Amino acid sequence: MLEGYKGKALEILSSIGADIGDRIVIIKPSISIEGILMPSYSLSNDIIVIKMDNGYNIGISVKDSKVALKEKKKVKTEKLNEGEIGKSEIKIISTGGTIVSSIEYDTGAVRPALTTEEIIRFMPEIKEIGKIDAEVLFSILSENMTPEHWITIANAIGKAFKDENIGVVVAHGTDTMSYTAAALAFSLKLPGPVVLVGSQRSSDRPSSDAAINLYSSVLLAKVGKFGEVVVNMHGESSDSYTLVHRGVKVRKMHTSRRDAFQSINDRPLAKVIWKDKKVEMLRSDYIPKKELNVDAK
Repeated sequence: MLEGYKGKALEILSSIGADIGDRIVIIKPSISIEGILMPSYSLSNDIIVIKMDNGYNIGISVKDSKVALKEKKKVKTEKLNEGEIGKSEIKIISTGGTIVSSIEYDTGAVRPALTTEEIIRFMPEIKEIGKIDAEVLFSILSENMTPEHWITIANAIGKAFKDENIGVVVAHGTDTMSYTAAALAFSLKLPGPVVLVGSQRSSDRPSSDAAINLYSSVLLAKVGKFGEVVVNMHGESSDSYTLVHRGVKVRKMHTSRRDAFQSINDRPLAKVIWKDKKVEMLRSDYIPKKELNVDAK
């Protein structure tokens, strides 16, 4: 179904047998532009929208153009190997935001990865860290997060540890992540790390911080020495490391910078050098691991 297309654009795409998600090339007199066919939300009858290889969408008029089908959409059916199935070590709980998301070419939307298989396909390297299990608790904008949602998250974290996971990663929108982190920190005594993580830029953008933030957070949940709630985000504008901030001392200080999260009136708890698979503790006064207690009333 060629969603949103009409008039001349629909006629041309139908004539070459193109569908949303197929790779096409649009040939102009002076340039050829290739990419993935996306749904159209243009009011014009002669605009074709494609996602270029650099990750950005562009609308192109079919006037004075030739359009050719390059490749039909490939359907991925990746499954976990038998050795990857079993009791998990790290639980990933998704609450919304762009951190664990992918492009759904049928609709053009960025949607959350819903299964463990999709999480691994998004970031295959996390298989090297340990066995994971993923759960979508809810999928909401972080500005719509309420105390009732905090209680639900806290109980889900408690269940994850009761299921013998050694660490938990909570994927969260960045706008109110620090509020959730503080609420969880005051309601949980923990036998392992709880790592809140987000991304400033969605996974379809070339400058996305999603993959590195997720990888380093899973690593931190696996090897972290502490039993407290933290936020793990980029520590600088490049991709060298992430910084680990205490849940009660962190704040988002910029709208779009990848290193927007900072510890306020405090030093970060740790640094994750993801390329070396190394967690470097920056201070020794971390909260030690304790017997689980969830007080989320």
